[in-house]
Amino acid sequence: MNEKKIIIFTGPSLSVEEASKILNADYRKPVKRGDILTAINDSPDIIGIIDGVFHQNPAVGHKEILEAMNKGIIVVGGSSMGALRASELNDLGMIGIGYVYNEYANGNIESDDDVAITFDSFTGEPVSEALVNIDYNLNKAIEKDIITSDEKNEIISIAKSIYYPNRTYHNILNKSNLDENKKKELTDFIVKSVDIKKQDAIAVLEYIKNLI
Repeated sequence: MNEKKIIIFTGPSLSVEEASKILNADYRKPVKRGDILTAINDSPDIIGIIDGVFHQNPAVGHKEILEAMNKGIIVVGGSSMGALRASELNDLGMIGIGYVYNEYANGNIESDDDVAITFDSFTGEPVSEALVNIDYNLNKAIEKDIITSDEKNEIISIAKSIYYPNRTYHNILNKSNLDENKKKELTDFIVKSVDIKKQDAIAVLEYIKNLI
């Protein structure tokens, strides 16, 4: 049986070093407009889209993803740009995986701003927080009785008002009306909280691994 050729676009959601331990693939930087067409020329069997660029370059186009699928390439998306594009193209054959994909597909979130972050261009490490991560972890904080629903709504409103490159928990909580004790309790909880985009990125790789 021939080994399948897999191309994965990832970045801040899951590092190549971590991803390589899960799945052997041709790992590439976050996808931008034209990258899928370039990938098609390398005749992959499967393309996985995790991370992509939003503002610094034109975002990956729907037509190029459709072109890949029309050529019989399986395209799987989740976590970030992959989740957004999969929610838009799932009826046409793109496979969506994970929590963030389901949030888009169910209409709970709609904008690329919900997953947009900035990252260190050298290390690939995120330097801001995605709204979808913030929302997920604040819901968990409500379950733990750390904050109330009203307090969560205030925090989310503040988060949305901050331009995404500056969207950090520190900047958000500094503008909130939470008392200092509650800020500390919430901060301590967040430090140990889940990175849902990373979890979804891993789920994308595990799904692809089960295809081969």
